Amino acid sequence: MSLHQRIAAVGRATLIPGMVVCAAQASAAERTSYTLVDTMQDKCFDVAGAAIDCPAEGAALYGQDAQHPRLAASYTDNGDGTVTDDNTGLVWQQTPGNDRLQYADAIGYCEALELGGLTDWRLPAIKELYSLADFRGELLKPEEGSPTPYLDTAVFDFDYPEGQMVFAGQYWSSTLYLKGPIINGRNQGAFGFNFADGHIKAYGTGLDFYTGGPSTSSGLSTGDKAPGNFVRCVSGAANVYGVNEFADNGDGTITDLATGRMWQQADDGTRREWAEALAYCEALDLGGHQDWYLPNSKELQSIVDYDKTGFPAIDEAFFGITRDSETLDYWTSTTFGDIKSHANVIVFGKALSKAGDQTDYVDWHGAGAQRSSIKTLTGQELTDEDLCSVNACDVDRPDNLVRCVR
Repeated sequence: MSLHQRIAAVGRATLIPGMVVCAAQASAAERTSYTLVDTMQDKCFDVAGAAIDCPAEGAALYGQDAQHPRLAASYTDNGDGTVTDDNTGLVWQQTPGNDRLQYADAIGYCEALELGGLTDWRLPAIKELYSLADFRGELLKPEEGSPTPYLDTAVFDFDYPEGQMVFAGQYWSSTLYLKGPIINGRNQGAFGFNFADGHIKAYGTGLDFYTGGPSTSSGLSTGDKAPGNFVRCVSGAANVYGVNEFADNGDGTITDLATGRMWQQADDGTRREWAEALAYCEALDLGGHQDWYLPNSKELQSIVDYDKTGFPAIDEAFFGITRDSETLDYWTSTTFGDIKSHANVIVFGKALSKAGDQTDYVDWHGAGAQRSSIKTLTGQELTDEDLCSVNACDVDRPDNLVRCVR
């Protein structure tokens, strides 16, 4: 079976009676679908970050990522330097290069790659790259043990960068950030995933957002040159994985025909701590369904609109979204591996952060980023370690918005 056939064969969704689909959408014969792979998080945690026995249904903290397992990751080592994702059909470069590349050079590197008898290599889109994320990862302090990458190292090669900060494991995607400049008002950004510390963010391409020419921004490294990221190339049909096909069911729910997930159409505008967010989705009765749950990181990231040029990063032709502030962060059920008192959030507004010498928060990481928020402030206190890396201090709030899924 060809790679195109394998991708087309993955989990095609069907229409639900009463569902309204926009006329502009593709016919059923042309419809594309793609498979969401599980985060693989297999433990439960309390709000302080301690590992716990997974709660019983109806108990506090029930509904965590590990309690709603989905399609398990599955890979085939092809023995020729490539790995096939058995679920998505995408073929991946097994061993990445050791060098950081500028964004344009990363695109050129993949286009020129010949590996495993394939010549159609390309830089992956951010949803494709995120499909590899394994949230059993954790970046521990040296005195606490060896870190685990956010990647299945049984089949993929990964090395922490030598002579650099251990968390500097950023990999490029091809997805440009279209909603504005990042960091300091001029830089063009492109999204990437960090397989060392488990985050999505936009990184400077080295170009100016407004002119497309070389950046002269002081926010970049020495010589006005972006630091660059690592590269893992992908082979397979482009513009298939991650392409949504939303349908309005007319009952307060939206179905993504591409993934088979049904979504709460509009959030209720209430900000909740993580435990409350879990409980809210477990108790939701909407559209005649009672099997709602708080989405995991990959599920929620699947509905981000990375092609939209304005805020928020969601298709408002289908979804209602609260606009009570710039921080439109939405909870996921996935505990953040590095700081387990935090859970992952997907950012649909500005992903705010600031450097140590800045007084104002700016859109540092980009709408569509995956960051983390503290689960509760009860009995806890934020420290610089919670808020800041050596580069920047993120906004970290315990009350975020919620959109449930089934």
